[in-house]
Amino acid sequence: MVHCARLKLNFAAKSIGIGRQEIALPIRAGGGHIARVKILIDQHLPFLLAHGGANTQVEQTKLALERAGVEVEFLRWWDENQRGDLIHFFGAPPAGYLNLARLKRLPVITNTLFTDTCNRPLSRLKRQGMLVKTVLRLPFGEGIKSQLTWRTYQRTDHNVVSLEAEKTVLQVVYGVPAERITVVPYGLSETFMHAGAGPRNEPHLICTGTITPRKCSVELAQLARAAQVPALFVGKPYHESEPYWRQFRGLIDGKFVRHQPHVSSEAEMVKLLQGARGFALMSWYENWCLSAHEAAACGLPLLLTDQNWSRERFGDRVSYFANIGVNDENVRRLKIFYDAAAHQTAPKVKLFSWLDVAQALKKTYAQVLSAQP
Repeated sequence: MVHCARLKLNFAAKSIGIGRQEIALPIRAGGGHIARVKILIDQHLPFLLAHGGANTQVEQTKLALERAGVEVEFLRWWDENQRGDLIHFFGAPPAGYLNLARLKRLPVITNTLFTDTCNRPLSRLKRQGMLVKTVLRLPFGEGIKSQLTWRTYQRTDHNVVSLEAEKTVLQVVYGVPAERITVVPYGLSETFMHAGAGPRNEPHLICTGTITPRKCSVELAQLARAAQVPALFVGKPYHESEPYWRQFRGLIDGKFVRHQPHVSSEAEMVKLLQGARGFALMSWYENWCLSAHEAAACGLPLLLTDQNWSRERFGDRVSYFANIGVNDENVRRLKIFYDAAAHQTAPKVKLFSWLDVAQALKKTYAQVLSAQP
């Protein structure tokens, strides 16, 4: 696999100007008076349908922007009288959305998670890019092509992603020029930023996140039992009627596989992480992975899937599974990690607060707004 972003740990600070002086948003004149810029946040997936890192990103970004002095509102689709100067869209809006925004002279920043795609080898991304270009050049099927989001990344005013690996996706697959992409990291709350290492006096490893096939919760539980390594899973399924959840629940034995539903307070999560021996995660794919960074903030060594996102963020400072699945090599690596974890510490990487994220976004907003006619 080609790791497209084994970069220095301070890449984000360089690319977005974190740590520099605060960026002031431009002030726009309108209606005979001076008004502050207002950012409208929109996204495509209702929170009631899913939970996880994407929800956290939207909520924490809005709160951090407000604390940084930016006027922010969620876009009210039913309110034709709502006004704003820029839309920050989490996801990929369809072409019609961008066309209407352009008619209103309302710039749109697209903030996309390429969670699966960014972990593909560069050779596969190049093939995917050739396919995208070929399909879009066809002289027919415009109605179908207009329903795809492939053109969104070129037509939006600016793209925001969290990893250099995701920037590579935009450039190689969708042909977006580098100057129209900004890398902005995920942040951690102040609770995690100030947590630090704890007693680590519990005998188990910990895995936090939704119990779902993408997180390979069942496979990791099977590995824990095969290696006779105690593991605590903290998280809930999307729905308790899911067959995958029932399969996972059947593996809970109270000895090597323990489970606790998703905790409601950050302080409680910090306590659980600080008490654990180490952190393990074997996902099919991630992009930034808040749970791994939260574990690192609480002083834990990490055992992760060997992918682009994990290599970009943690390099050789963590341990890796050989692959995804239940096999002898992964059993061996889990056992080795468990035995060594008691004497290991968290990887030394740059962690960002949500206020860092807000300052980076303010700079991006200012650049986009100043470029408007």
